[in-house]
Amino acid sequence: MSSAKTEAKAVKRDVYEMIIGGQPVGGSEREYFVTYNPATGEPLAKVAKATTADVDAAVAAARQAFAAGKWKRSPVNKRARTMNKIANIMRSRFNELVELEVLNSGKSLSAAQGQVMQAIEDFEFYAGAIVSHRGAVNPMPGPFMNYTLKEPVGVCAQIIPWNYPMMMAAWKIAPAIATGCSVILKPASLTPLTAIVMTEICHEAGVPEGVVNIITGDGSTVGAYLAEHEGVDKVAFTGETETGKDIMAKASKSLKRVTLELGGKSPNLVFDDADLNAAVDGALFGIFYNTGQSCEARSRLYIQESLYDAFMEKFVEKAKKLVLGNPLDQNTHVGAIISERQLEVIDGYVKSAEEEGATILLGGGRAKVDGHESGHWYLPTIITNVTESMKAVKEEIFGPVVVVSTFKDEKDAVKLANNTNFGLAAAIWTKDHAKATRVAGMIEAGTIMINSPFSAFPGTPFGGYKQSGFGRELCIETLDLYTETKSVVSYTGSRPLNPFNL
Repeated sequence: MSSAKTEAKAVKRDVYEMIIGGQPVGGSEREYFVTYNPATGEPLAKVAKATTADVDAAVAAARQAFAAGKWKRSPVNKRARTMNKIANIMRSRFNELVELEVLNSGKSLSAAQGQVMQAIEDFEFYAGAIVSHRGAVNPMPGPFMNYTLKEPVGVCAQIIPWNYPMMMAAWKIAPAIATGCSVILKPASLTPLTAIVMTEICHEAGVPEGVVNIITGDGSTVGAYLAEHEGVDKVAFTGETETGKDIMAKASKSLKRVTLELGGKSPNLVFDDADLNAAVDGALFGIFYNTGQSCEARSRLYIQESLYDAFMEKFVEKAKKLVLGNPLDQNTHVGAIISERQLEVIDGYVKSAEEEGATILLGGGRAKVDGHESGHWYLPTIITNVTESMKAVKEEIFGPVVVVSTFKDEKDAVKLANNTNFGLAAAIWTKDHAKATRVAGMIEAGTIMINSPFSAFPGTPFGGYKQSGFGRELCIETLDLYTETKSVVSYTGSRPLNPFNL
């Protein structure tokens, strides 16, 4: 087979293979699984199915590349140039990557465009950030000197979800290879295609063989095996909380470093002095963007009592105008649900809310989309008359469903916002900057948005409190998660030390 390093393959094709040690690999048992287009329900491509033997091979390739040191000992500016080249290649193939992301995930075109662009910008950000990531010189008494070195942690397993396939791959790969680590990426079985192409682009840009490897297959087998593999030094996982707990337990057997970005049930607080139109538009985006399949989706909407009627009138009116349709159409707002199984999960939450006495104000069922009758579609759904004890209010739904309630005052708003096991994100809408600052300081969440629905930009820390995980991604501090700090103490005196006076 030809090397992935020298061959620029077409983005869209019928068969996708893993990449281990720089080579395309069909899997030790030569088995393949099929990935589908969620918008149509039709087969999209065949993908190599990994076994535990393939995981062993990928870890060995990553370990060999790390031990050889060609990448980790490369001058920082050389690594930065290579990462910028990755970004440049991705830019040159932008439209192809976007199309493939839409086909494999069912997300809307505009959502995919923004996410692929951020993936590109992630590589550019870390190309710049790594240049200034260095150790320090520390004060010492007398004739001693202390300095620290930042060294790559080693071989990193990176496991990503299906809701942001290419963007999550970039969030993981970019900081890891910037520091000189070697990685084994495990994408979700539902959406592996753009992650495979990104790995190919890394080699095309000049990343040495074995530094970036990708295995594809079932998470419960190869993903779990990767998490507990003794040849792995660090695990970074993005996904739902229960799986994160399991990965943490497996990683603990060999005391691997762990970074977890997990689930959320993020509150959206609208005070009565907010800009009404901006708050309505922000709330729509906060829950219905990416079809609600976002870990930081603002799925709990709390409105101050005096504003409730005016807000809901506009909110429902605009929600009715959201367009479900061909994800490749620029006019589509809400794309498909990733799978039939996930659609059933969403519908189950909605039905449970109704059974517990809530009101389905809008939506609440499957959607029919012309020309996509066999796809997985769910109506944008608004649920009111809820209580804090309801399952739909407490648990992550991961779909286009928002539960709406009211609050009395600032104290009540904070109490409701923090009434969750999660703590990934929160949004605040008010014209009172002092109030916004106070409330932001009291909410237990990793990202707070004030008068804006946007939560993540390259350079801004992203991660959670409580059962939303720990560690921060997308920022300079992420580099510390992929490095060891080595402390060097040196004696600089003119006479030899004799501590025992012998």
